[in-house]
Amino acid sequence: MPVYALGDDEPDIHPDAYVHPDAVVIGNVRIGAESSVWPTAVLRGDEGRIEVGERTSIQDGTIVHCTRREPTIIGSRVTVGHNVHIEGATIGDDALISSGSVVLNGASVGAGAVVAAGAVVAPGFELPARRMALGVPARVREGHEVAEGRSAGAVASYVARGKRFRAELRRLPD
Repeated sequence: MPVYALGDDEPDIHPDAYVHPDAVVIGNVRIGAESSVWPTAVLRGDEGRIEVGERTSIQDGTIVHCTRREPTIIGSRVTVGHNVHIEGATIGDDALISSGSVVLNGASVGAGAVVAAGAVVAPGFELPARRMALGVPARVREGHEVAEGRSAGAVASYVARGKRFRAELRRLPD
């Protein structure tokens, strides 16, 4: 797997985490236990820091970046879908960031909240806990509260998948 130091900044990847060989992790990045980073995902901690909690999945094609003033903090048990872009934002525990969405600088997504597929969360936007944001730009879906534990199945699935890939994935000769 391409894991790179940048100057004195070296990624800190928990031994129980799974990083796919085609993912890229650079610089000031910490990945917690039983988390997974999937093919073509890029976590680039060059300007600041990126933290990924425990049992969190960063799925295929996702880009996670940060700024000098705004680190990217992704909590525990978070599901980050395919082709997501997170830049200098804070994502609370148990949140779901759905495929193709964008969460921009200074935005915060509360614990257990959902960012709908394709939504663009504007800089500085605050999504309260267990609420849903959808649209471009993202707006809170009024009158809707996300059920507690909604993403527990996805979290367990990706923890198991990471363990399976660590044990069974092998590259075939060209």
